[in-house]
Amino acid sequence: MSSTDVEAPQAPEPQSSDRPIVVQVEALEKAYRTGFWLNQTVVPLKNCSLTVYQGETFGLLGPNGAGKTTLLKTLLGIVRPTSGRGLLLSQPLGDRTVKQRVGYLPENPYFYDYLTGWEFLEYAAGLFRIPRSVQKTRIPELLDLVGLAKSAALKKQMRKYSKGMLQRVGMAQALINDPDVVFLDEPMSGLDPMGRYQIREIILSLKAQGKTIFFNSHVLSDVELICDRIAILAQGELLCVGSIPELVGVTEVYAVRVRGGNAEVLRQWIPDLEADDGVWHGHLKGEPQDFLASLRLMSAQLLSMQLARPSLEEFFVQQLRQRGIYTSH
Repeated sequence: MSSTDVEAPQAPEPQSSDRPIVVQVEALEKAYRTGFWLNQTVVPLKNCSLTVYQGETFGLLGPNGAGKTTLLKTLLGIVRPTSGRGLLLSQPLGDRTVKQRVGYLPENPYFYDYLTGWEFLEYAAGLFRIPRSVQKTRIPELLDLVGLAKSAALKKQMRKYSKGMLQRVGMAQALINDPDVVFLDEPMSGLDPMGRYQIREIILSLKAQGKTIFFNSHVLSDVELICDRIAILAQGELLCVGSIPELVGVTEVYAVRVRGGNAEVLRQWIPDLEADDGVWHGHLKGEPQDFLASLRLMSAQLLSMQLARPSLEEFFVQQLRQRGIYTSH
């Protein structure tokens, strides 16, 4: 077997959930040769292992260039991994028999500009060999779901559509075959607040139907609202995987603001210490009483101390900082 072969995992270890596994990959890696003589190697995906369960909404987070789209395309069989192994719907990655059960919305989808939205959905339905009788009910249902049922633009060619309207049509085509698992690459891209709300509602309705949703996003507030579990990917490596309460924690912490004092000493108490208009601020690590005693020794002034729960955005930035991927100025 060559290094590019992707085989099914053998005798997987017992999982923390008794739900069927939809996605399972172990030590997945993708490398590209680049340069004029193809003598350089770029590795956008390194030793990636994760599991996604049926009915789960799974969010993949990461900065630009983290490898999110590479991972998603590898799961879909669009890109062949260099090494590793995995399953999608109980079949090895790249198996064609599962494509009928999968929906996919790329980050930058290409549409046939001279088709109307309705004509494009008919074309997509034809690729799945969906009978015309089913299309007559399925297409109007999907257009209503994505908020285009009453749009006059349906009679116009898609080259005249806005980015938001194209994104809605793309979501409809990803669902045309009533898939068991839906892969969405930046589904909120180009949408206004109402459009983002509608996409969130669509994802929640799909979850209510028992479907599995795997999506990439930069919009952490949306992820926090709808995801059961998340993973953070950076520089091709998975930094962490779990539910938001598991990763971020449920323990309340104090957000503090301080004037004066020694930055190095303060950083021992406030690891995410930052300065803004001469005021130090961040989240307290340690006992409040001991911290207050330390402030008195430094003749520093406590401006405020409020209970706060860490947000997903704060956790995300913290994970990148700890690994030197992001630093504040």
